[in-house]
Amino acid sequence: MSNYAISSIETHLFFARIMREHTLFLMAGFPCKEESWIRQADFFRGQFEELLKDAVRISDGRVSDSVIRSGELVTEFTIPAERRTESLTGISIDSRISELELALRCGGDEGLANFRDKAFLNQVHELNRRSLRLLNGLINFKESILREVKNGNLFTANYPLLIQHILREARLYRDTVMECMRGRRFSMHHLCETEIFWNQIMMEHAWFIRGLLDPCEEELIDTADNFGDTFCALLKAAREQDAIASECNPKDRNAMNAVMGDCDALRKKSLEETIKYQQFKTAGTEGILKLKIDSIILPLLADHVLREANHYIRLLNCKL
Repeated sequence: MSNYAISSIETHLFFARIMREHTLFLMAGFPCKEESWIRQADFFRGQFEELLKDAVRISDGRVSDSVIRSGELVTEFTIPAERRTESLTGISIDSRISELELALRCGGDEGLANFRDKAFLNQVHELNRRSLRLLNGLINFKESILREVKNGNLFTANYPLLIQHILREARLYRDTVMECMRGRRFSMHHLCETEIFWNQIMMEHAWFIRGLLDPCEEELIDTADNFGDTFCALLKAAREQDAIASECNPKDRNAMNAVMGDCDALRKKSLEETIKYQQFKTAGTEGILKLKIDSIILPLLADHVLREANHYIRLLNCKL
């Protein structure tokens, strides 16, 4: 039961923030005449902000040290990025939540004992149920945006691929909550799926960064292109490895050991490249906040993609 509670809370601490920011980016990308779309996005922004706030409220002393130290919840840039983005867009952002997350403590013996508290478990159950209701609505909303954009009925400053990108992340959040609720069990196939998913996300981040940088930032554009190529190759390799693992006979120990060795080697390569990418994103976020990089990248978007790289690094480290 403690694993269920920990996994649930940590999922919401990471993904509820991501969903809140997705809706903010959607709001900022609509023309001012699209009042209905803006209102719908703002509704989900407020709902996920409340969900995140409630998750933070019950998380102190109940979160693993690896999550707190990973930088996937908040970074040193998060609060300055939130404040600058709020000023630039006029969209409200409650930075007090980030301040509370910075103060979160990892779970000790007392925190683990709390997992047996019925009232606390009921709070976790309710967070899970609430998140699923919200995610079903948000996924439908994002699908509607994508459909209207592709049909030429709606303009947004966000790329259609970016809308597909954030739609996949919402579906992953929903799938992860459902896995928590029924008892998550990891397998080799699940590990391969994780790498496939996040290598694609990292690849697309590079494409978005490239497209949002000012054309004069030639060196940064070239670097983003290189990262895009790197993660494209890693994505292809992960898909091939997944296909091999799926066809391997579990009773053939020699074959299984060979497959596991290849998977570990690929995972180490993904980790190595994601760490390099994290360094690039860190420098980029700092450069945007210090007005040293010309772009149309919102400061919070820069911090957002950095936190996702931090999240992926933690996942890879857990599996090595």
